[in-house]
Amino acid sequence: MSSVGPLAGMKVIELAHIMAGPVCGMMLADMGADVIKVEKPDGDDTRRFLPPDIKGESAAYLMMNRNKRGIALNLKDPDAIAVLRKMLDSADVVIENYRHDTMEKLGLGYESLRQSNPKLVYCAISGFGRTGPYAERGGFDLIAQGMSGLMSITGEGPGRPPVKPGAPIADITAGFLATMGCVAAYSRAQATGEGQMVDTSLFEAGISLTYWQSAIAFATGQAPGALGSAHPLNAPYQSFRTSDGWINIGAANQRNWLRLLEVIDAPELGEDPRFATNLERITNLSDLVPLLETHLQTRDTDDWLARMEAAGLPAGPVMNICEMHRDPQAVARDMIVETDHPVAGPVKAIGLPVKFSETPGGVARPAPTLGQHGAEVLAENGYCADEIERLISQGALLISGR
Repeated sequence: MSSVGPLAGMKVIELAHIMAGPVCGMMLADMGADVIKVEKPDGDDTRRFLPPDIKGESAAYLMMNRNKRGIALNLKDPDAIAVLRKMLDSADVVIENYRHDTMEKLGLGYESLRQSNPKLVYCAISGFGRTGPYAERGGFDLIAQGMSGLMSITGEGPGRPPVKPGAPIADITAGFLATMGCVAAYSRAQATGEGQMVDTSLFEAGISLTYWQSAIAFATGQAPGALGSAHPLNAPYQSFRTSDGWINIGAANQRNWLRLLEVIDAPELGEDPRFATNLERITNLSDLVPLLETHLQTRDTDDWLARMEAAGLPAGPVMNICEMHRDPQAVARDMIVETDHPVAGPVKAIGLPVKFSETPGGVARPAPTLGQHGAEVLAENGYCADEIERLISQGALLISGR
């Protein structure tokens, strides 16, 4: 299967499991890179994230590993390490999210690999980064969200328990940051022939999501807290109850504030000094919200959405995940795609969120079965059929069904 997309021709070895590293590999693959996922003999841990499954295949694994080829190596076998070393010597990028110094113990650390492959971009994703007092700690999304401050600004407000955002955003954002770093370093390597290490972490990913709240803390010396769906700098900009559900309204400037008052027929609020400017609305938000909801609960969500769209006021429904999957804009933007898996059959996935006019990427290959492309990958790296069979028979190379 030939690659398409702006990164066609890039060869990536993914030595990563569960989330952050596989997100990076998935994004590179969606943009055209040839991503070869190297798994341990029992596979990526997400293969055991069950339920749910599709005909026995983990839905979580299928989501994170589409567009990749797969090989399973027993890295306790020196011959398997030799296979991996040969693959890395011709790679453009390697992604790893092993614990601290694991690659060095295998003889595959950055300093060793750059000697035989100077152009290699070595992307290390960890819990806290390669330097600093926490460098040797393992990394988990929940821990990073707590330590980065994200859980202190998520939830309904003072006195309530800390809340983790529903999505593993430290993991996913770390994968996106790693993708950006890989592409930037690859661009330089193409121009100079010199690779480098790309080092990012879940902790830094979480910190990078606190721009507004950190700006407030830097300016005031006080840590902002949770505001529910509200915005720390603009009001009204949040979710409101309607007669049948919820609606998000973005009246984030004076013009849209006045539009909102026209739509809901509440001129009296425009004359109230508590709400005259954004500063007053932020300060008196607890008074403002119930007054707005008194008006908004007189009609249903669809009615308000139609009226607000006609007035040019930013607004949208609060959809659940299945509703989002069916949304015509998500479908039109190819954000819901389908592949044909050899075991699971038709499998839906989330599409590439970046569009390219001249070199479109996309999702064309399902996630691999365990070791599915092992023989194919080894043949590309110069191994003959007898050598491949020997590696299989001694347990260095594993292929599902063999």
